[in-house]
Amino acid sequence: MNILILYAYPNTTGYTHSIMNHVQQGAEQKNTVKIIDLYKENFDPVLVFNETKKRRNMQFDEETAVYREQILWADHIIFIFPIWWGGMPAILKGFIDKVFSKGFAYTYKGNLPVGLLKNKSAWIITTEDAPKWYKTLFQQDYGTVLKKQVLKMSGIKKVKHFSLSSLKNLNDKQRKIFLEKMFEQSSKLTI
Repeated sequence: MNILILYAYPNTTGYTHSIMNHVQQGAEQKNTVKIIDLYKENFDPVLVFNETKKRRNMQFDEETAVYREQILWADHIIFIFPIWWGGMPAILKGFIDKVFSKGFAYTYKGNLPVGLLKNKSAWIITTEDAPKWYKTLFQQDYGTVLKKQVLKMSGIKKVKHFSLSSLKNLNDKQRKIFLEKMFEQSSKLTI
């Protein structure tokens, strides 16, 4: 299986980076894995429209062509990112805005969206400092927004979401258990 990891976290010594490493190591046991590390690649999340860059032509944008090719190559896409202020990092939001464009990820048939990235599956792995009860009562979970709005609209309907809340309050044993779970889950990925 071809697995693409979309990773959005700037600290290479942080816990979210450890999650990415464990997922990569587990997935590589039986699969081919590529990683798009948005911070390492200095991805420019700013969307620009002007006389030469039109929204209707985003699916042909040369700047993002390599990312579209990697998404098409992938059978399974894994998003790994922290929840900040109730949302995903701006760099990942910009990536979605620029790459998951009309004509590439979806189109319309009349007024209804039609996903163009069918036959793919995805995981969303998020971390956050807020406790789960706070997230449930007071803020939308951007992992769920990504699952239900972006991926579903793009035709990716088989999506799992792994979320680790209260990260700042977890001890080393609890953190290790989650890392082991991510390794175990990713080592089971096969066609």
